[in-house]
Amino acid sequence: MRAALKALSYPDIDIRKSYPLKRQIDTAVGKKIGAAYETWDHTVQCGDHEVPVRLFASGNGADDRILLFFHGGGWVTGNIDSYNKICCQMAEATGHLVVSVDYRLAPEHRFPQGLEDCYAVAREVCLDASLFGVSARRITLIGDSAGGNLAAAVSLMARDRGEFLPARQILIYPATWNDHTPASPFRSVTENGTDYLLTSRRICDYMELYRGSAADLQNPYFAPLLAEDFTGLPETLVVTAQYDPLRDEGEEYAARLAEAGGDVVCRRMPDALHGFLALPPQFAQVGRIYEWINAFLREREERI
Repeated sequence: MRAALKALSYPDIDIRKSYPLKRQIDTAVGKKIGAAYETWDHTVQCGDHEVPVRLFASGNGADDRILLFFHGGGWVTGNIDSYNKICCQMAEATGHLVVSVDYRLAPEHRFPQGLEDCYAVAREVCLDASLFGVSARRITLIGDSAGGNLAAAVSLMARDRGEFLPARQILIYPATWNDHTPASPFRSVTENGTDYLLTSRRICDYMELYRGSAADLQNPYFAPLLAEDFTGLPETLVVTAQYDPLRDEGEEYAARLAEAGGDVVCRRMPDALHGFLALPPQFAQVGRIYEWINAFLREREERI
């Protein structure tokens, strides 16, 4: 299994120089969607600009429950086009309306600009039930990798600003810490940081492109594990991957939430790499993560 996973890993190219090409490749691979899916495009005002969002509904589920999705890509690559397939699959697998947010990317728009886009969309969706006809209690934030970081940061920011609070959040192999060098306190960075698709060097490069200044590294909205208070946050599902350098920091974030009295479920996907959510639905890990997501949602949405 380890040998197979290493064979799937791509060379550790310098993302700081190659991110424009990576964006084009990601968009080309993920853009095409099946005819069975309905999509609608919409925009949300954020300051002096509009944030595009795309709605995905498979037609076989409810339209009164929303997964507000923040895509991965290290805050640098990825967009609503490159995540079309994943969002279609998510809508079908969960029976939820998926709203994908096309936040601004670094390095053209560094922290906290992309985060503020995500916050603005979450604020509007949660506070204006007429927008999509869904009450705030039926809205769940969800994100993978950098998107998991953004979902956690939006929840922290929402609690701190007091304007709204998401009911639930699903963090899929999220980035929650600020150091992925050999000095990291998390063992998974050294265990999985060189051979398994996402490398520790790649994470450091992404964070260098994302941060606006050195001071950002100490900001809990940049690295949610730096928060001094973990109380009053949404019900949370954290999913990590066995061979992921981000594994331990995601699990530590779940532990901090649980220690603060939060409703938290943390699951580790065995034999999985970072990014496994993008695999075809035939893969066992994809089927299993949607089993976990649906169980988490079903149990908590039944309380509404």
